[in-house]
Amino acid sequence: MSPKLTVIAGPAHGTTYQIAGDRFSIGRDAQNHFSIPDNSVSREHCVIVRQAEGFLIRDLGSHNGTLVNDLSVKDQLLAHRDCISIGRTVLQFLMRDDVVFEDPAETATTSMPADLNSLLTATPATADLQALLRVSTMLHSFHAIYRGRGSSARSLLEQHLLSLIIEVIPASRGAILLYEDGFDEPSSLSVEDHDSRLQRPVTVNRNLVKRVLTEACGLLVEDAPQSVVLAPLVIRRQPCGVIYLEGSAFRETHLQLLVAISQLASMAMENAFQLEWLETENERLEAELHPDHHMIGDSAPLRELQRNIARAAQTNSTVLILGETGTGKELTARAIHQSGSRASNPFVAINCAALSETLLESELFGHEKGAFTGAVVQKKGRLEFANGGTVFLDEIGEMPLQLQVKLLRVLQERQVERVGGTQPVKLDIRLIAATNRNLEEEVKAGRFRQDLYYRLNVVTLKTPALRARPSDILPLAMHFAAKFGEQCGRRITGISPEVQPYLLRYEWPGNIRELENAIERAVVLGSGDMIQLEDLPETIREVASAAGVSRTMPLQGAIDEAKRQAIARAFEQARGDHAAAAKLLGVNPNYLYRLMRNLGLR
Repeated sequence: MSPKLTVIAGPAHGTTYQIAGDRFSIGRDAQNHFSIPDNSVSREHCVIVRQAEGFLIRDLGSHNGTLVNDLSVKDQLLAHRDCISIGRTVLQFLMRDDVVFEDPAETATTSMPADLNSLLTATPATADLQALLRVSTMLHSFHAIYRGRGSSARSLLEQHLLSLIIEVIPASRGAILLYEDGFDEPSSLSVEDHDSRLQRPVTVNRNLVKRVLTEACGLLVEDAPQSVVLAPLVIRRQPCGVIYLEGSAFRETHLQLLVAISQLASMAMENAFQLEWLETENERLEAELHPDHHMIGDSAPLRELQRNIARAAQTNSTVLILGETGTGKELTARAIHQSGSRASNPFVAINCAALSETLLESELFGHEKGAFTGAVVQKKGRLEFANGGTVFLDEIGEMPLQLQVKLLRVLQERQVERVGGTQPVKLDIRLIAATNRNLEEEVKAGRFRQDLYYRLNVVTLKTPALRARPSDILPLAMHFAAKFGEQCGRRITGISPEVQPYLLRYEWPGNIRELENAIERAVVLGSGDMIQLEDLPETIREVASAAGVSRTMPLQGAIDEAKRQAIARAFEQARGDHAAAAKLLGVNPNYLYRLMRNLGLR
């Protein structure tokens, strides 16, 4: 069989995906082979790649990581029945069929009601009592196992239970089958083989399974080529699963023991179901209270923005985001989309300042074949591609007046006509626009239509400038340092204490984008495991010094003077040879050039 992935936990529980090609992608984006509409999953989260030695799973730099058997991995060869955790979804990787179903004719059976009280009249053997005690001990300790293993706990319980059953009952192999919709195909199954080297499937008699589930009884079949014993799993008073064992020497006492074990297991599995539901519900409520916007910081302006994002996400109203360049307007738009009801549908971002008027019209509305020179095929516009989702128009203040008229009609009629077309296309989109311009002033100057401004200005959010949230500067800088350190293959342990006052005093006219670029430059050009003052751009050093950093840090002046003296002595000993002086100082020659420039030395 082709390898496959079965969802054993998460929103798509019970779904199976065949891995037919050489590459199988998983992520939040709809273009993946398996799309998971979960904000904790990255757009391109991981990929399974066919290689000569087997199938390898590779994490694609996801935000929350990829886990195999509850261990975080970057590249990992997969083995049969490995569990893969991605966000709140757990998949099981299967290389072969563990169970084969058949429908043979009815055979002679011994049945027993699945009622633990009816077994108490019999006198159980000492060995059976010991076996029940072992099973009971394992099931009662399951709460601790669940806490340690997270969402794959139910599968773990089934595997532990099967292993223990095969130890106490002389079975060669067995399976636990759970059913949700009807009794035709199990929604999940676990398999255990006494001799795993044989890699043989369990042959399940479908008629026997249906009888156990329908009559809620245990069954023993002795006259078949392979003896079989079955017992039901009853959860919330409904038979919903079967313990199925194959062997060669089953007796009625084994049936009694298996029925007793199934009663104990049913209670433990019901608790596991309930605990899993509570965990999922808790995660859902946490996500609603604290949406994952990937926004770094805890300042009052940022918290206010996050509260407004949560409110705006609950509606489909048009949103206008105002703010300076580099304050995270697109990040805010994505947060609104991901927190709302359209999160599983496309988010299409268009920069109105990056395209000419002709290209922007075709990009937004699409065109028909032959509409203009070069239009050799029909093309859907970005508005059509976003149907059911969200369109983000960045820098809308740069949109030409002629296009503003057409956009106003789209917002009013919720339909679009392609360039060169005559038939309107219905749209179901949410519009979010952003600009760093003052649109009221643009309206007065005649550069922006007043009616479009009123149509956009339904819900207005303002992204705060970085200088208005100084307590977030250092956390952001640390985040960017770790991010670019990982990209460059360098271990960045932090930001030097002498650097921090410069970051805090600088005004950051380019806001978060300027801070990100400054930290990236410092990581790329720096040579130590901490970002030093010499690694910062010269403009930041000069402006921050003029703002009073040097006057408030007499220690820094002494440190700079000591550095000048050390460099002077090194050049004197090296007789003016730059490379030799760098070697004496134990630094890279390029770093020495930069250090001398920052210290005002020649």
